[in-house]
This record gives sequence, C-alpha cells and structure tokens, in this order.
Amino acid sequence: MKQLITFFAGILFSCLVLSAQQYDVLDKVKADARKSYGMEGPHRLDEFGTMSKAPAGYKPFYISHYGRHGSRYAWNSETYTLIRDVFRKAEKKDLLTPYGKEFAKKYEAFYQEPYINTGDLVPLGFDQHLAIGTFVYEQFPQVFKGRKKVDALSSTGQRCIVSMGAFNTGLMSGNPKLQIRMQSDHMGMGIIAPPSAPRAIRRTFKGQKDKPQMETPEEFFNRTCNPQEVLDKLFTDSSFIKEMEQDKDETFLDQLFELLCGYHNYEKEPLFDDLLTDDQRLKFWEAASYYSFYSDITARYAVIPLLEDIIGKAEASFNDTNRAAHLRFGHDYILEGLVTLLNVNSMGTIPAKPEEAKYWFQNYNIPMAGTILFVFYKNKKNDILFKVVLNENEATLPDLTPVQGKYYRWSDFRSMTDIILKEHPEI
Repeated sequence: MKQLITFFAGILFSCLVLSAQQYDVLDKVKADARKSYGMEGPHRLDEFGTMSKAPAGYKPFYISHYGRHGSRYAWNSETYTLIRDVFRKAEKKDLLTPYGKEFAKKYEAFYQEPYINTGDLVPLGFDQHLAIGTFVYEQFPQVFKGRKKVDALSSTGQRCIVSMGAFNTGLMSGNPKLQIRMQSDHMGMGIIAPPSAPRAIRRTFKGQKDKPQMETPEEFFNRTCNPQEVLDKLFTDSSFIKEMEQDKDETFLDQLFELLCGYHNYEKEPLFDDLLTDDQRLKFWEAASYYSFYSDITARYAVIPLLEDIIGKAEASFNDTNRAAHLRFGHDYILEGLVTLLNVNSMGTIPAKPEEAKYWFQNYNIPMAGTILFVFYKNKKNDILFKVVLNENEATLPDLTPVQGKYYRWSDFRSMTDIILKEHPEI
C-alpha cells in the first residue's frame, strides 16, 4: 500500500509539473500574432482577469507593486537609423529587390517621427497605466479607503515618470482623497533599476556575473531562423550589411525584428507585417524569447535590491493603518528579473535544452506596461497572506504551498527569499 501511495503521489507531482509547461505555446503564438511581438508588444487591456475570493476571514490591506513603463517608441535610436541607412545604401547600390524597394519607400515615409521621439511614451502607454491604476482600485477598494498614503517611485526615464502619473490618476479616479507622493531621482534607481543605478550605489551579487552554460542567443538564432532567407526577400545582395553592423550593439536583423514588433505600439496600420511569413515570425519570436531567457539565467540576481525593498517596505507597512501601497515604475529587464528570481508561474525554470525554454518562459508575459502586484491580506489575528497578480491575472508561486487557491503565507515566502538572499550575497 505504501508503494502504491508513493506511485500515485509521483504521478500527481509529475502532472503538476507538466501543467506548468506550455507545450502548446507555438500554437498560441501562431494563432495570435500579437504574442509574437514579445516584450516589444503592448499590454493587452482585453486580458484583465477576475480576482478570486480570499480565504474566509482575510481582507486586503496593502499592495506592493512594480510596473514596466507603458508603450513607447523604440528605446534605441539605432532601431530607426540603422534600418534607414541600410536601405539607403542598398538603394544607392541598386541592391533592392522589388519588394525591398516597396518596403524602403514605406519605411522612409514612416520613420522620422518615431526616430525624433526615441524612447518616449506614446499615448497608448498613458492609457494602459490609467486603465491598470483604475483596475487596481476597483479590485481592492478596501486598501485605498479614506486618506490612505501611497508612495510612488519612478525611474528617471520620461516614459516611466509619465506612466507613474497615469497609474496614480487611475487610482485617484476612484478616491481623490488619496495622499499620493511621487518621486523620481537617481538614488531611487538603486531600487527601480539596480544595474542602471549610479556607479557609486550599484551593487553586485553572487551569480550575477556568471556566464550561462547554454547555447548563446546568437547561435540559437542562426541555427533556427535561417536569417538569410529574410534578407534575400529585401536585397539582391546583402553582404554589404556586415560592414555597416560594425561597432553596433545589435545587428540589422535584430533591429528590424524589434521594429516589426514595436511599431504596433504607435502605428495602427500594418505597414510591415507582410515581411515575415507565419513560420518565420514564429521562429524569430522563439529566438527573441530565448534571448531574454538566456540573459535572465544570471541577470535575475541583479534585482535583489528591489526584492529587499519589497520585503522591507511591506513588513514596515503591516502595522501602519495609514499605508495603502508602494508603487514602483521601471523597465522590462527588472520586471523580468523579479519574475524569474521568484519563479512566478514557473518562468524562472531553467530547462536542459534551449528548445525547451519556450515552454517555461515566454517574453510576451513582460509586455509594455507589464505589472506585478503583491496583494496582502490579514485576518483578525494579524495572520498575513498574499497573492501575486501578474498582468492583472492571478499567478502562482510553484516553490511555495498555497493556503488556498493562489494565496500564500508571507512567512513561507520569507523563508524562500531568505534562502535566495543567503545563496546570493553581495560581492
């Protein structure tokens, strides 16, 4: 009987593990091209979830938040200038295919405004955070009742500051009496974006500088994507591009795919969507998602200062009846690092093979305006529970055992994070 119980327990565990893997992820991306935009794609306001009922006797009282800025133009001006320069040179050398000439003409008429606005928030970015702030208030009005205090800290980037204002406007549409304090300075970058903080306050942690022991993103891309096939659709001879890529952080095809994904944040017409076939778009998406996964195998430890801030401010707020929330507005690589560090929805899992990364980590889960909430609950005995809400949908923490549904004990979370902090001390 004992062996039988062990056997069925093993099957149950295997089923739970397998349920976290999305073996149909390629079918999902193929069925919805918007997912292929990955981290450059806009947050889907039509995918807000429904919040479950808390365990009996528990009520929400505090929220800790980190949000990526909303939709923006490309963050790097080279996305626009390298593409422009390559097409201009190809035209001068008469190396464009008929399709390439058509593409170049559309691009020349398109690129100037985005280029001038490089890195800036677009109108959709404001609307996203306005909607998210409104959603948070409407789902948890008890937290924001009366003249509660809310502290909001933003990265120094324009797109983050405006996102912060939009989110707080959404909160105050529910309760104009909220006492919201907004801040953005370079000292705050040590929390909001630790790797980008001023050198004097930048910290490094064990494991952060290690090189992942897996196939590099460049190797994966070249092996799986047949990039020459795409270049041949645009150019009769693409050999000249290599010289133009020298001293650039990314290649022409890197910037081109970033454009194909990102321009949907600010352009309603599908100007460039016919460049890639469905199969090519699928492969390019997988390579882009693998790039993010590969980077975060070790880079996740760089966000430990943010984790420490979440823990410290949360525990200081447990007995502060005037405190409603701490809000933070930053960037994709920080949200991604936090999600993988805590293994939210199993996204921090490191598989044995590069091809399996997509089953665990999908970069479309870190979109423009991607948001994570830690929503805290307590009962009359001051027993603390919390849940994680990722992109307005309740998430799992598979390394913890829930009390009920997706509600976890804060004490269990602290035990888990104590291990993380102990294994990855500052160096």
